[in-house]
Amino acid sequence: MEKFTVGIIGMGDMGKMYARRLSAAGWRIMACDKEDQYEKLREEFASRNNVQILRNGHLVSRASDYIIYSVEAAAIDRVVAEYGPSTKLGAIVGGQTSCKDPEIKAFETHLPEDADIVSCHSLHGPRVDTRDQPLVIIKHRASDESLNKVETVLRCLHSKHVYLTAHEHDRITADTQAVTHAAFLSMGKAWHSMKQFPWEGARYVGGIENVKINLTMRIYSQKWHVYAGLAILNPEARKQIDQYAKSVTELYKLMLGGHLDELRARVLAAKEKVFGGEDGPKWADKPLLQDEVLDQFSLGAPKAQVGDRKPLPNNHLSLLAMVDCWSALGTVPYEHMICSTPLFRLWLGVTEHLFRDPGRLDEALRIAVADNTFRSDDLEFTFAARGWAECVGLGHFETWRERFVVTQKFFEPRFPGAIEVGNAMVKAVLESTKT
Repeated sequence: MEKFTVGIIGMGDMGKMYARRLSAAGWRIMACDKEDQYEKLREEFASRNNVQILRNGHLVSRASDYIIYSVEAAAIDRVVAEYGPSTKLGAIVGGQTSCKDPEIKAFETHLPEDADIVSCHSLHGPRVDTRDQPLVIIKHRASDESLNKVETVLRCLHSKHVYLTAHEHDRITADTQAVTHAAFLSMGKAWHSMKQFPWEGARYVGGIENVKINLTMRIYSQKWHVYAGLAILNPEARKQIDQYAKSVTELYKLMLGGHLDELRARVLAAKEKVFGGEDGPKWADKPLLQDEVLDQFSLGAPKAQVGDRKPLPNNHLSLLAMVDCWSALGTVPYEHMICSTPLFRLWLGVTEHLFRDPGRLDEALRIAVADNTFRSDDLEFTFAARGWAECVGLGHFETWRERFVVTQKFFEPRFPGAIEVGNAMVKAVLESTKT
């Protein structure tokens, strides 16, 4: 593989990350984005002698031995239709989209029959260290020799290779990403509707709240299409997001109606189905997250200024609904840990944190009925969850974009500090959960 050339079509954040990491490992890279980005990309990568920026995907496709389409899922069919016919004879082609159903259909429709198809998906964002993160590899239509070549190229990322089919990938990403994103998107939309930055008051204090706030900011600081494609184009994701909205709505109605016994029975039944009973718990002996780790990462006042301020009682509707949703869908989140993103591990960790402590869980259920402190927040959260589910169900990309961007603009002035704290939190949590 001495003269092996890797082509990258699509130089967004992930495409650039791949170009930098692969070229640093010695691979020759040919890459392109939209033609109006040509000069800018040439200047950006001018110092890398083994990265050649070309004007379009035709030039990349005809000269590369392994071609990675790193474009948004909504555009994959159009881009492959345009550049696929120029694929080099006998080349290997793959994609980096978060939803493999439209990607594989595009490859099967538009690529020459002599092209092998080996796709991949790094299950993390461009700012996360790739080491030990899951990297899905999908041998769809390829020889063992082609698979070995792809493995050799991607080995420099030092990620954990996970081998799945395209369908398995989409089902697992729906379980681990789509609903997780829907929860954080709904929190952000609710806080936006209430015109509040949650870390500025006394309402959202403590480890669980730090995760909610930091990850919500992390998601809204990204490009809107990253989450839209995964939710709308993944056939497995729609039912997941719809069920989450149903769980939020039904639990909220029980809270409003003062039906504590019914609420407790439903939540405890979901807990047993998802996390197991006392005699056979599905969680490990050691919790995924520790309070002392999460308490460090507040966007609000420093701990010295906060003093001994305690969190206000919170029913944690978003977490109760998550477990209710998993229960209704028959999802056991621990079964997907090998393919879990950092966000999912954090979300599962705080959910487990609430449910592992019977006293903490019982207090949340009692507060859900007896305390109105977060009632208006929960109402906005319920509206938001239903709104995202309806948007996904209708398949409206433009509506998704508008909903996302208007909330993104609300939080945008606070992104620089939030991203810094969020990255530090993710790094600390990943370090603390290493086995």
